[in-house]
Amino acid sequence: MQQKLFKFERLQVWELAMDYGEKIHNISNSFPASELYNLQSQIRLAADSIALNISEGATGNTNPEFKKFLTYSLRSISEVVCCLHKAIRRRYITEENVNELYSDAFILINKTAALRNTLK
Repeated sequence: MQQKLFKFERLQVWELAMDYGEKIHNISNSFPASELYNLQSQIRLAADSIALNISEGATGNTNPEFKKFLTYSLRSISEVVCCLHKAIRRRYITEENVNELYSDAFILINKTAALRNTLK
């Protein structure tokens, strides 16, 4: 791939969010077809929204605007975690399957919050 020309491409938290979205996409493939337009769609949209909001906010002109979009990313991470709980309760995945994703979400939410807290 080319050099990283966009500000968000140089952010570690954006890279983590991109990887996380792919992990969520892959695990949600095991959801039943009846969840295609419900939980599967919701968890994928929320997971993709994490990186999308980081990139959109980083492209803005002001730190307050970037902070706002990082807050949206934080909310999306929480939404993904809630969807993981739903998937466990519905027995689409096991707790063992979700342990890594849960840990990744915790790291991602802390790194995103730390970045947000550095902005004035």
